[in-house]
Amino acid sequence: MNRFAVIVGSVLVLLVLAASTLFVVDQRQVAVVYALGEIKEVVTEPGLKMKLPPPLQNVVFLDRRVQTLDSPEARPIFTAEKKTLAVDWLVKWRIADSRQFIRNNGVDLRNLENRLSPVVQAAFNEEVTKRTVGAVLATEREKIMSDVKARLTEPAKSFGIEVIDVRIKRVDFVASITDSVYRRMQSERQQVANELRSTGQADGERIRADADRQREVIVAEAYRDAQKIKGEGDAKASALYASAFGRDPQFAQFYRSLDAYRQSFRNKNDVMVVDPSSDFFKAMRGSGAGSAAPAKK
Repeated sequence: MNRFAVIVGSVLVLLVLAASTLFVVDQRQVAVVYALGEIKEVVTEPGLKMKLPPPLQNVVFLDRRVQTLDSPEARPIFTAEKKTLAVDWLVKWRIADSRQFIRNNGVDLRNLENRLSPVVQAAFNEEVTKRTVGAVLATEREKIMSDVKARLTEPAKSFGIEVIDVRIKRVDFVASITDSVYRRMQSERQQVANELRSTGQADGERIRADADRQREVIVAEAYRDAQKIKGEGDAKASALYASAFGRDPQFAQFYRSLDAYRQSFRNKNDVMVVDPSSDFFKAMRGSGAGSAAPAKK
């Protein structure tokens, strides 16, 4: 029984020793084999690999995928006009030289990020300080990112990494001057609005004055044409009356008398005190009636 236990124990020990000599490299990782504290080998090919059992050799795995480093805080940067901007950035990087990476940063990626962040911030300071606010915000934004990436080439080699891309996520004024900038922008917009209102009111007054002038001209021309037509009509009527009355003066006098009576006695409540022997009633007397009788034929 004791012999069987010894055999089983020996087999288990051998299995443990055999398992300690094997390791699997994932395609997303790089395996660094240490031998007595020194880097013995860097394994980049995925698959099942072998090594000596601990403590002769041990393995450390590093992530070979692309990593993202975000700016820890948007620090203020002065532009060429001494304006203060807060630039929020990110950097895409990955391990290029595993040996160099471990020598400078160890196996913890956070060590690399803590050392790389100040270098990136300094590169942005150098590039932003040479440019104006308008260039940083619009015209030279791509140029700034490419120049910062170029500045990081040498530091990245010393860190054992490769900088793949540099991006500006957001550019804003710092909080201390944001309110003043907004007030200035509001004042400028208000000034433009007032100018537009003044221009609109002036155009409105001009249009109304032109419309009033055109109306006066049209009314005056219409009144002139009406008076002309009325005058021509009155002239024709007077000519017709004169022609008709000229043929029979007695009838004409009788017609005018009747018209005078019609105008005088239009209202039944009117009271007139007139001498009956006056010329006004001549048409009502016998002589007036007799003289008018031939005209009625």
